[in-house]
Amino acid sequence: MQNTDSSQAAADASSGGSPQSGTTHFGFSSVPEAEKAGRVAEVFHSVAGRYDVMNDLMSAGLHRVWKAFTIGRAAVRPGMKVLDIAGGTGDLAHAFARRAGPSGEVWLTDINDSMLRVGRDRLADKGMLMPIAVCDAERLPFPDGYFDRVSVAFGLRNMTHKDRALAEMRRVLKPGGKLLVLEFSRIAAPLAPAYDWYSFNVLPWLGRKVAGDEASYRYLAESIRMHPDQATLAGMMEQAGLARVRYFNLNAGLVALHEGVNLG
Repeated sequence: MQNTDSSQAAADASSGGSPQSGTTHFGFSSVPEAEKAGRVAEVFHSVAGRYDVMNDLMSAGLHRVWKAFTIGRAAVRPGMKVLDIAGGTGDLAHAFARRAGPSGEVWLTDINDSMLRVGRDRLADKGMLMPIAVCDAERLPFPDGYFDRVSVAFGLRNMTHKDRALAEMRRVLKPGGKLLVLEFSRIAAPLAPAYDWYSFNVLPWLGRKVAGDEASYRYLAESIRMHPDQATLAGMMEQAGLARVRYFNLNAGLVALHEGVNLG
């Protein structure tokens, strides 16, 4: 596990758009910006029912360790207000709500209603009720400076304008509040060939066999390669107005947790 501070500026293209105005990437394909959200929605409508099973299979259960690390770094205390963006099936929101307690306020949000329905049902089965909302991370329906913590796990890479989303996340944070971004990142070079083989051969095969959807898991592998690397994402967070930006490489950079503070 590596802890690295960064002050590098983000590249212009790292917002998610391409040099050709009005287009962005959907995996390795270039599509009109207006179409990306719909295409991503189709992916998650398709995989929602098997999302958690596939996460366990794809990561050999490691996603639980990555999320536990994120929860620890969030250090949510009783009474805090927490926003979980792209929270899907509710793993982080559930943990945050337990720590925030009855005096706290935890919101589970996602742009995809299929994922949220799965999350809502899972939370209800555990006897936990919390506010749940379908919302776009690029246009958050919350007032300035409302939350003590904002988290997004494995969702930022699917957003069309990552710079706008990060700016919105900073906007809704209180002064002193922390943003946590858990996302697939750039793995250490010696491991890259094996990781590429696994990503483009095993993941689509698993998707076909378990979720009945090979294309969505091919998109997953491609979207990871198009996501900004650790230093670039750290620079984007700084450009969004966050301070004390740092990142932690997990499993040789397979995944990275970025965090930054809104100093107001």
